Amino acid sequence: MFDFRTQGRLRRAATGVALFLATSAQAFEGNVDPAAVGLEQTYSPFVGRAYPDMVLFGDLHFHTEISFDAGLIGTSLNIHDAFRVARGEKIISNTGQPVQLVRPLDFLAITEHAEMLGLATAIRRSDPRLLQDEWGKRIHDQFRAGQDGRMAAFAEIIDIGTVQGRDPTAGLNLDGDLWLEIIETVDQYNVPGQFTALSGFEWTFTPKGDNLHRVILFGDGAEKTAQTKPLTFFEAPAPELLWDYLEGYEASTGGQAIAVPHNANMSNGLMFSKNKFDGSPMDADYASQRVRWEPMHEMTQIKGDEETHPLLSPDDEFADFESWDVANLSGTSAKTPEMLRYEYARSALKVGLELGREIGVNPYKFGLYGTTDTHTAIPTTREDNYFGKYQHTEPSANRHNIDVIPAEDPSLRIITAQESAAGLTAVWARENTRQEVFGAITRKEAYATTGSRIRVRVFGGWGFEESDLHAADFVSNGYRNGVPMGGDLTNIPEGASPRFLIRALRDSDGANLDRVQIIKGWLDTEGKSHERVYDVAVSDGREIGEDGRAREPVGNTVDVETASYTNSIGATALAGYWQDPDFDPAEDAFYYVRVIEIPKPRWTTHDASFYGVALPDVVPPTVQDRAYTSPIWYTSGG
Repeated sequence: MFDFRTQGRLRRAATGVALFLATSAQAFEGNVDPAAVGLEQTYSPFVGRAYPDMVLFGDLHFHTEISFDAGLIGTSLNIHDAFRVARGEKIISNTGQPVQLVRPLDFLAITEHAEMLGLATAIRRSDPRLLQDEWGKRIHDQFRAGQDGRMAAFAEIIDIGTVQGRDPTAGLNLDGDLWLEIIETVDQYNVPGQFTALSGFEWTFTPKGDNLHRVILFGDGAEKTAQTKPLTFFEAPAPELLWDYLEGYEASTGGQAIAVPHNANMSNGLMFSKNKFDGSPMDADYASQRVRWEPMHEMTQIKGDEETHPLLSPDDEFADFESWDVANLSGTSAKTPEMLRYEYARSALKVGLELGREIGVNPYKFGLYGTTDTHTAIPTTREDNYFGKYQHTEPSANRHNIDVIPAEDPSLRIITAQESAAGLTAVWARENTRQEVFGAITRKEAYATTGSRIRVRVFGGWGFEESDLHAADFVSNGYRNGVPMGGDLTNIPEGASPRFLIRALRDSDGANLDRVQIIKGWLDTEGKSHERVYDVAVSDGREIGEDGRAREPVGNTVDVETASYTNSIGATALAGYWQDPDFDPAEDAFYYVRVIEIPKPRWTTHDASFYGVALPDVVPPTVQDRAYTSPIWYTSGG
């Protein structure tokens, strides 16, 4: 097996960044002149079109019975079940209930935990390699002895693997054949033009209980991914070692791979620090590696939303959304206010601007997407169809008060009622293929939703006019004369300021839209970062004031008792043109779009109505789902 980590250390990040930027530029060039690709002039104006014209929805963080924290605590559904339900079929859940998505997904990535990969499968199959090991046989027999033995064995596995940081399956070779089985199965379900199946794994690094997990995504099929094996934190207990692995994989196979951080909100200030993992100040080389290998951030999923926090954004009335903000991932260390700045995406984007000024490279120039992080093999994200993220939190009258993160200190405990039904990744692509889906992710032409299939498109440029918003060639004009989400505003004309065109459309099976907003972050000439929220389009005839905000709420049609609502308020579609009124060409900035739905019943309210149980008091009865686009950046002097 090729040592990808050693190979990675032999290459410098600067070379990797240059190659990545060149590849990304080639991957999308906007409209293509037919003559430039060897075509005669044709009557059809669409023959040479190269810009993305379809939005695809999928899930990029997904566990089945293979993962130790799924298969060892009740999940029985496998990869085949996962793809069946993702592609629209009705299946029977882990607890024997029929489940089906309202509409199929367009893509799915299988990302089992690298750590102890194969243990759950070996126990289920009574694998001889496990039974021949003294520890393995004891654990196997405990699991087969009943619920008490199963829980005791699982607690021991968690203690060894996550607390002690030692691999209890080392030397048993449980993962090699299974990895090949996973990636070959993924390839079976990849149908270009119809459904995209991606392979990957999760690097589950949790030092002292603080979450530093990354999801690794491959853009390749088994012919390349078979040349590697998932990297565990036992082998690589630092992000730099993971980046070495990725660099070595690409250099050796010619393939593509990235790492995506998630649940920074449970890292207790580590995920978006200004320092390296070892605590020393970040330098340009380290920052270059980070932005090269981690171009996206997982914005929202089961364990809370990561856009911002009320203490970070006190002027944003939508900031307190699905917050998990009391402790780290293990529930062993309380969170303090000073940690928050280095845990949420909006503040991290601001920290990135600061570091860009200080060291010359912005390490946090990332795009945004959402996932489920399901551990049931069922990717349900709708409030009215929430099947939990663990077998024991699938629909039942008693699921609201089950520990998700137990803690000795009750104030640090997280329960099932606080789980979020989120989320989904949306990508803009030309067709539903691996190359297009992975390409959209790496160039950041992707966005997050908290579960709804909201469609949103944004272009930024210097010369747009309000009339462009209503033009028949809105999309082609956007690419010709501007940049999409994930892009950079460059070549500033004298006296110009950024202008944005935005269109948003509600989920066809969901709630109307309340408003469309632009969130701006910028770095002043003194090196201090700022943020501001602007309403760009609002529903129901409300007015946007001189301060850029519509202060009147959209209203609320939710009937809590019946868990119902109406689309008698809000809008099916919203569009807006916005020009930055306070732009200073000397100040670096980012802009992203947030689209917010009208209120609807939260999944806990659906449960209360369906089962006739009391509403939990730790979460609100309603929710306003939303979408977050990847940012568009402006860098002074660029």
